[in-house]
Amino acid sequence: MAVAADDANQPQPVALKIVALTASAGGLQALSKVLAGLPPNFPAATVVVQHLDPNHRSLMVEILKRRTALPVQQAHQNDRLCPSVIYIAPPNYHTLVKPDGTFALTQSERTNFVRPSADRLFESVAASYGERAIAVVLTGTGKDGALGVRAIKQHGGLVIAQDEATAEYFGMPNAAMRTGVVDFVLPLAEISTKLIALVEHTP
Repeated sequence: MAVAADDANQPQPVALKIVALTASAGGLQALSKVLAGLPPNFPAATVVVQHLDPNHRSLMVEILKRRTALPVQQAHQNDRLCPSVIYIAPPNYHTLVKPDGTFALTQSERTNFVRPSADRLFESVAASYGERAIAVVLTGTGKDGALGVRAIKQHGGLVIAQDEATAEYFGMPNAAMRTGVVDFVLPLAEISTKLIALVEHTP
């Protein structure tokens, strides 16, 4: 089937699918568990927003490199997303994904009192990737991510939340669940398996 000229000229995201994860309090252990369960050929780009103290150098990249088979790197302005790579949002910068599959970093106003914000990431991922996006909300206090998961769902993506029994802090997963758009509520140990199944499934 021929592609319309207008469609052909539109920038296309590089990765077939994208997984956007967020966590706050208790997040390092939770992220380590999920990312350790992903295989080295995981065919999606993965972007992580962890709420961090902006006044201290983050060791997230170094720590997670030791806990997953996938390459881990900090996101930088205009970096192009690649499948099978994990990108960590830098402290004190909202990390957004543009329609051409590259990052935009901004120090615009805090969202939900935090920067980087999961809401900002999720909203940009929803707009850029649509039904190819999967959002994951892990342990944390507050409600960051709740607005973003609505955007993910409105654009045809999928949403996973960590269950209360395994979340060290249930505030963020609970806020996501209260939106009514969460597709899967899972124990921490089952999230990576579900991600593999969802990413490798092609409608």
